[in-house]
Amino acid sequence: MNTETVKLKFLHIAPRKVRLVANALRGLRVNEAEAQLLMRPQRSSYPILKLLRSGIANAVHNKKMDVDRLFIDKILVDQGPSLKRSMPRAMGRATPILKRTSHITLVLIEVEKKRIPRFNIITKKPKKAKKIKETKIKPKDHSEKEAAIKPKEKSGFMKKIFSRKSI
Repeated sequence: MNTETVKLKFLHIAPRKVRLVANALRGLRVNEAEAQLLMRPQRSSYPILKLLRSGIANAVHNKKMDVDRLFIDKILVDQGPSLKRSMPRAMGRATPILKRTSHITLVLIEVEKKRIPRFNIITKKPKKAKKIKETKIKPKDHSEKEAAIKPKEKSGFMKKIFSRKSI
């Protein structure tokens, strides 16, 4: 069994938040994991997706592995160094803030048997343009409407000067 290991170090997201996404990917097929990561709203899913795609590219290009037989064997999230900052508080005190970083290790494994995929990826086919039937528009007789419309009365001098609203 061939394996491919890829690492991402010093990711500026706390390990606890990264593990939340990483635990969902363990043991999944590479295509399924990629689909999962694309749909996740968490901020850590994008760096993990980039790491996964890099691992797939390395496995295919360097070790000539088949993408359909790649699985995620291990995904480890370790704590990296923490940046120490402080937040000013009342009465001249300061509270420490730890900005944590993560190290992610992803191990891809190639399985001998090709498993049947759990779902099929369907591409959208372009729809054919429907023919629109041309309908002739009949000209309408406007003489009836013109007779019904009354001409506007001219407003008087008093209305011009004494309007309800001030200008």
